[in-house]
Amino acid sequence: MSVAENNVSEAIREGAVVPAASRAERFTSYDVEAFEVPGGREENWRFTPMKRLRGLHDGSAVASGEITLETEAAPELKIETVGRDDARLGEAGVPSDRIAAQAYSSFAKATIVTVPKETEASKPSVLRVHGPGEGKVAYGHLQVRAEAFASAVIVLDHVGSGTYADNVEFVIGDSAKITVVSVQDWADDAVHVSEQHLRLGRDATLKHTVVTLGGDLVRVSPTATFADRGGDVEMLGLYFADAGQHQEHRLFVDHAVPNCKSNVMYKGALQGDDAHTVWIGDVLIRAAAEATDTYELNRNLVLTPGARADSVPNLEIETGEIEGAGHASATGRFDDEQLFYLQSRGIGEEAARRLVVRGFFHEILARIGVPEVRERLEAAIEAELEAVGA
Repeated sequence: MSVAENNVSEAIREGAVVPAASRAERFTSYDVEAFEVPGGREENWRFTPMKRLRGLHDGSAVASGEITLETEAAPELKIETVGRDDARLGEAGVPSDRIAAQAYSSFAKATIVTVPKETEASKPSVLRVHGPGEGKVAYGHLQVRAEAFASAVIVLDHVGSGTYADNVEFVIGDSAKITVVSVQDWADDAVHVSEQHLRLGRDATLKHTVVTLGGDLVRVSPTATFADRGGDVEMLGLYFADAGQHQEHRLFVDHAVPNCKSNVMYKGALQGDDAHTVWIGDVLIRAAAEATDTYELNRNLVLTPGARADSVPNLEIETGEIEGAGHASATGRFDDEQLFYLQSRGIGEEAARRLVVRGFFHEILARIGVPEVRERLEAAIEAELEAVGA
């Protein structure tokens, strides 16, 4: 696989892609009508097949069903169902596109999960979202709050059918340490568009992992912001697209305060005709964000002809007083030398291909701190490979 790795100085010398407008000027609003109906040519929508959104973007998708939220939470956590008027909602971030604004204005009730102050959860907590059902539309809102010095592991598991748009908030208090795994394992008919807002307090630590496997169209947009100094966010991702699937991940890390860290690593594989993955990684280091340390990496493995992976890393820096900043992006097919090496040791071609894919994903899987989730993902990858006889 050919690898194109750029640090900041190389990006400047080689004329790296520059966004049409600064991410510092990104528009946000709770008002749906404040956003124009996207037509697909806008920078934010140019990779998304608009007709497959089923009207989520133009207001024609009227809620006709509801999600079901099943919880298997640690006993230390507090789970509430609240109305739209709860003052805590929206604390982590404001919608940045029309679908997110539509979701925010359309949900009837929200779920707030709180990890109390100075509490360490005794086990991982699973929040399982079941879709509204085939042919139905639903909107939702979920907020996870970790109070000061709290520690917990949260698994957000999406399954079932239907069309669903939501906003998910993670409000991480001062010195809290939270691990989140968001799994999109939808049925083949499902459409899911989600904006996830990550807000870190002083010296807070968040490991945020997105795993996308199922669904007809899935678009997840995590945005990380820092409320105070010392925040540290690790954003990991794993995705595997089959024939006809569209999987899109749009990340934005907004460094607006000093002495914060971010590390982004997403890896994807795709196979089959018209399998399409999109990864957009935007990092903004504002003028006030001195001593920032950030890096982002995306790699894609194309397993069969007819599949397409788009990868666009963007790094915008407004101050020279930083610890480090860089990005890397690579898309390629199997490395013939790796296959030759394995086959020369007596390993058959099919088994060799499986080993290459396992090795490709190992770096992400090893960082998922929930054994049950990791084992489930390993089994899902095996099933994907068996589907095409890789």
